[in-house]
Amino acid sequence: MQLSFFKTAPLAAAALLAVCGIGATHASSHREAPFITTSPKVDGTDFYMFRSYETGRAAYTTLIANYMPLQDAYGGPNYFSMDPNALYEIHIDNDGDAREDLTFQFRFKNKLRDTSGKTLTVGGEEVAIPLIQFGQVSNVQDANLNLGESFTLTVVRGDRRRGNAQAVTNAANGATTFDKPVDNIGVKTIPDYAAYAGRHVYTINIPGCSAPGKVFVGQRKDPFAVNLGTIFDLVNAPVNVITNRQFANAAPNTIDDKNVTSLAIEVPTACLTQGNEPVIGGWTTASLRQARLLDPTPRAGHQTTEKTGGAWTQVSRLGMPLVNEVVIGLKDKDRFNSAKPKDDGQFLTYVTKPTLPKLLEIALGLPNIAPTNYPRLDLQTTFLTGIAGVNQPRNAVASEMLRLNTGTTPVPLASQNTLGVVGNILAGGNDMAGYPNGRRPNDDVVDISLIAMMGGLCVANGDMNTLGFGAACRPSAVPLGATAFQLHDAVDQSRATLLPGFPYLATPIGGTQ
Repeated sequence: MQLSFFKTAPLAAAALLAVCGIGATHASSHREAPFITTSPKVDGTDFYMFRSYETGRAAYTTLIANYMPLQDAYGGPNYFSMDPNALYEIHIDNDGDAREDLTFQFRFKNKLRDTSGKTLTVGGEEVAIPLIQFGQVSNVQDANLNLGESFTLTVVRGDRRRGNAQAVTNAANGATTFDKPVDNIGVKTIPDYAAYAGRHVYTINIPGCSAPGKVFVGQRKDPFAVNLGTIFDLVNAPVNVITNRQFANAAPNTIDDKNVTSLAIEVPTACLTQGNEPVIGGWTTASLRQARLLDPTPRAGHQTTEKTGGAWTQVSRLGMPLVNEVVIGLKDKDRFNSAKPKDDGQFLTYVTKPTLPKLLEIALGLPNIAPTNYPRLDLQTTFLTGIAGVNQPRNAVASEMLRLNTGTTPVPLASQNTLGVVGNILAGGNDMAGYPNGRRPNDDVVDISLIAMMGGLCVANGDMNTLGFGAACRPSAVPLGATAFQLHDAVDQSRATLLPGFPYLATPIGGTQ
């Protein structure tokens, strides 16, 4: 079935037609707030946190933060290096108090070859070349690279700015600087990109951890699947498709030809947890300096035209994959990106009284399609505290972050239910290791979030008595009833290309194939 089929649907097909848009537009944080659209290098797109399901790695937890959305593979000649003036961080809360206990900090440096770059003799004069490569590339610090990208990794215990900071080191040689592979320019420059990128997966020693971990930073194929164009066009899709899961792959993935840049780290789970609390919370942020002075006459050989100073200022934040897109009001989107989880009480009304269902009622003239169990304590539990018995820590402070019960057994890629906890309830299976209990790359967070937003978990709570929401849910207040479990965006996340092991995300699309 082709995308053109979606255009045959009448605008007022039914309430469910409109409702589907709630899930799809909020699924991934590409350009989710006004300011961040001006700074794509620090725009976090997706955050994943899951027990490693690679064979032999069950004692580890993988954290992946993706940045720089919608990268075209042919985006030369400069491609997509990270911002050396930014601070990229992954935070872990391991006691439920909505404050970071561990932070992994990434800083980047981009350096031209021989200080001023590769030159060629032209007419008797040495002239700098315009490209970042001048021959075939296959090795770390390859001699044919004109631009070298590297990063440092620091672990901070306690407050991210005042805590104890220590350098993470390469287990092979003790180095504190790691090389980042150049982006996938194409097959003539890099004939075997998978092998080349694999040489940039490092075994690392993390201070305070008894076992080594792994780190990889580099371009990856965007693992996310979504039907963006159709959804943003007033949900231009037929109701008979989006309410029947046999059509879950009816439309092509809009961003199937895009890449992202991933910061991936695999850490011994015992190093992330505290005491007998198995639940951890995680989120990623990016920060810039408060002040920026643009240089009107940039110096040759320097990879920036600005001087920065002042305190680090958080400009991007991502935990759960929906909040800033369609829950937070437009006036507060930049505020949310700058806020810390401990201060999320200021945004509580957006979760307990979500506006999107009511907006759709007004916009489409379709009254009474929104759940009425206000305040939406089912959403507060699912997205702000974790679900009791699934991923809720003891004495949890309501705050927006991804929560993972590290005691849940990981499931191999081939056996994963892409609907996560929801799918496990429906199928009566053995996979409780998926979203919203953490997030794996294969979890269809569009459909899962849609079901939750429209009250599907309340139906599950009432009919199956599995989630323990209690008085937070009244199935009679969910107009869609069990039909909510059939909703989808017509793009199947399970069709995404993934690797069975670290760094899990697939080789990026090349500029040529």
